[in-house]
Amino acid sequence: MQTIYRAVILSFLLVFFTPLAKAAEPSIEIIEFDSKVLANNPLHDPTLRKVAVFSPKQATKSAQLPVVYYLPGFGGSAEGFIKDQAKWLKVVQKISDEVTPVRLAVVDGRTRWSCSQYVNSSAQGFYGNYIADEIVAHVEAKFPAPWKGVRRVIAGHSSGGFGALRMGMLRPKFFDGVIALSPDSDFDTTHIYLSTDPSVTNASPSQITAIMSRSVPAPKGELLYAVALSAAYAPIDWKHPGQFEWLFDVNGRFRTEIWHEWLNNDPLVIVRRDRKAFRATQAIYLEGAQLDEYKANIGARKIYEALHNRQSRCTFYEPPGKHGEHVPERLQRGIAWIFNKPVKDL
Repeated sequence: MQTIYRAVILSFLLVFFTPLAKAAEPSIEIIEFDSKVLANNPLHDPTLRKVAVFSPKQATKSAQLPVVYYLPGFGGSAEGFIKDQAKWLKVVQKISDEVTPVRLAVVDGRTRWSCSQYVNSSAQGFYGNYIADEIVAHVEAKFPAPWKGVRRVIAGHSSGGFGALRMGMLRPKFFDGVIALSPDSDFDTTHIYLSTDPSVTNASPSQITAIMSRSVPAPKGELLYAVALSAAYAPIDWKHPGQFEWLFDVNGRFRTEIWHEWLNNDPLVIVRRDRKAFRATQAIYLEGAQLDEYKANIGARKIYEALHNRQSRCTFYEPPGKHGEHVPERLQRGIAWIFNKPVKDL
């Protein structure tokens, strides 16, 4: 009887005096590695880069959660998300609570010209391969994705939305879903203004040569944007690393043949030209804000119109607001649609 009494007292003490286990919280893991794919890139940009992986509190050691690979907009990177991690931990937790538990892996695709557009180019490096061949492998070596269902999604906003579309085309077996938020597309609508912008039209051939040779500081404003897009869309060839074709000739005339090289990279042109641009079973979420000052909603809608009859799952949504507004909420809506969960209008 005395033994039983002691056991009861001991149990009481354990219950009321043992420190409570700390509640699970969302977390961030920073994966840093030296890229072999980006080694010897023509712009001599850093090869040691970070991937920020945000996990919700549902991410137990045994949980195999789908991974959303996120491509930031022009000039953005994992570094910015790491600095603003408190916000993004809340975003990932909200998505996981209200939609489905996922991990968010944020990529660094910056170059000397601010953004690689996440494509392979002899003028800047193999950024498409860097994402698909290295980042996915490094992330999922530590955080395995599921073997079935929606395993991984490629998502992005603006330049990142363009990158998501192109990565979805480049590696359709890798990415079961694509989320393109205000993606760069329909260049004849969104990018043609660069052909009349004074900072671009007034750039002399010698100035462009100096920029390409990196003998002068990187330009700013619209000229920087035009240089970045030229490096992504109009590289000369692999025998001339770091070199790209400029939109204007030595006499200042617009080069339509080079503009067509840009258009060959336009997701709208690609999906209209190639009926097999995506796998028929990939889920494609397209959207653009109603008041998008860059008119990215127009191209997103046109891509949907080209795709919806041949994709088993494809949709377009036009949320309120401007180009860069409400991006976390827009990402959540796209994830909900990809995973066949109830979606909310913004």
